[in-house]
Amino acid sequence: QSGLTVAQSTELRREMRKAGASYKVTKNRLTRLALEGTKFAHLSDLFKGPTGIAYSEDPVAAARIAVKFAEGNDKFEIIGGGLYEEMLDDAGVKSLAKLPSLDELRGKIIGMLNTPATRIAGVLQAPGGQLARVMQARASQGETAEAA
Repeated sequence: QSGLTVAQSTELRREMRKAGASYKVTKNRLTRLALEGTKFAHLSDLFKGPTGIAYSEDPVAAARIAVKFAEGNDKFEIIGGGLYEEMLDDAGVKSLAKLPSLDELRGKIIGMLNTPATRIAGVLQAPGGQLARVMQARASQGETAEAA
């Protein structure tokens, strides 16, 4: 967070909001006190020097925006994070950012659920269609035989 201009911080916050995430600059002492006795207490060591926190309901959203912002800004550095009770180093946050978001995963799951249903409907319709074509061909052959 050290050295970011007001415009850069505002842009980061705007991008976070678009993704359903938030970003706040923290007071380290207050943050460490707030973390005591919680399942995130192990993250206290990350709060040294100028620090900001990015967070969201979707575990991927905040990581994705932070990593993208860090790639274009030398003064913004990712030092770590937390995913539920697990502590992540900077490489862990970058790996998390590469995963699909919750909405993308939900879409994929729905697509996978719909695909078998579509296939089943196609399979069920195919024999009926084939039977109708065979009966039509037989009827046509019968009409041709009667005409001769």
